[in-house]
Amino acid sequence: MGTMAPRYDALLLVSFGGPEGPDDVMPFLRNVVRGRNVPEDRLRQVASQYAHFGGVSPIGDQCRALMKAVGEELARHGPPLPLYWGNRHWRPMLADTLQAMASDGVRRALAFVTSAYASWSGCRQYLDDIARARTQVGERAPEIDKLRVYYNHPGFIEPLVELTGAAFQCIDEDRRGDARLVFTAHSLPRALAATSDYEAQLTETARLVAWALGRPGWSLVYQSRSGPPGQPWLEPDIVDHLRMLASEGACDVVVAPIGFVSDHMEVVYDLDLQARSRAVELGVNMVRAATVGTHPRFVRMIRELIDERLTDAPVRLHLGPRGPAPDTCAPDCCPGPRRPPPPSG
Repeated sequence: MGTMAPRYDALLLVSFGGPEGPDDVMPFLRNVVRGRNVPEDRLRQVASQYAHFGGVSPIGDQCRALMKAVGEELARHGPPLPLYWGNRHWRPMLADTLQAMASDGVRRALAFVTSAYASWSGCRQYLDDIARARTQVGERAPEIDKLRVYYNHPGFIEPLVELTGAAFQCIDEDRRGDARLVFTAHSLPRALAATSDYEAQLTETARLVAWALGRPGWSLVYQSRSGPPGQPWLEPDIVDHLRMLASEGACDVVVAPIGFVSDHMEVVYDLDLQARSRAVELGVNMVRAATVGTHPRFVRMIRELIDERLTDAPVRLHLGPRGPAPDTCAPDCCPGPRRPPPPSG
């Protein structure tokens, strides 16, 4: 029987954010790249992707749906925590949400981040932005404790198995056995990937899902790279990999975007439009597996992660040999890119 851990007053959902109309797109992109000296022309290129969807990122509605589902889960089973939502790069901004929490009397809250893996962009930047938002709010800002990463939690793996298996069912039965299984995740600069457990965690997620499906042959590839062409990023790229599979005679490919918890722009544009278009050109039938979204098991996982922190129970649910991720990130985990010092004098 565990002992009671620190008291928490609320749950904070923390996400990346995205534009919710055409007029939001460029201001949102400027928020994302602030301090990185990205040319305006490059931002306009990225903005054109949002034009395919009326200038609206799907992530906003997905966060609202997840908030609703988690709220219903907590209302049924407890704990009865009020829910708040704050984004890193678009409204509702983290600082505004923390200000509202402080006004409501919240002293300490747990944070669930919509990123299953540890990396600079998927974990450390969220911690830094939470700290920055607390500084903006001042001494009344609530303390925020981030829930652990969940790449090998059964509440993440089990929905992935179900949804990836459902994608295979979309392939004709007489061809299903020969279909290839490809897992995708957001690429990172190699220098950043080397400072975190990102690749190893993705590989473990892929291995667990493939094993449960009885699919020993699988590939992990990457997508959505950006940055200077000469900068090394994680590879292979999904489009290059599709080209290779086609050259090997593959007819059917199931693509499972395990790097994303919902249908972000990287999923609906980079996979559903770009990668699928290339697959058609190559004569490959590409079936994209759904993301976990508001799958009931995933929603229950969030409640289980909360319960872990509300009591000092020793059990931390996980699958595979790597064990559960720690509750608290080390102060120096997943360090960011080294930027040149400012000129002296």
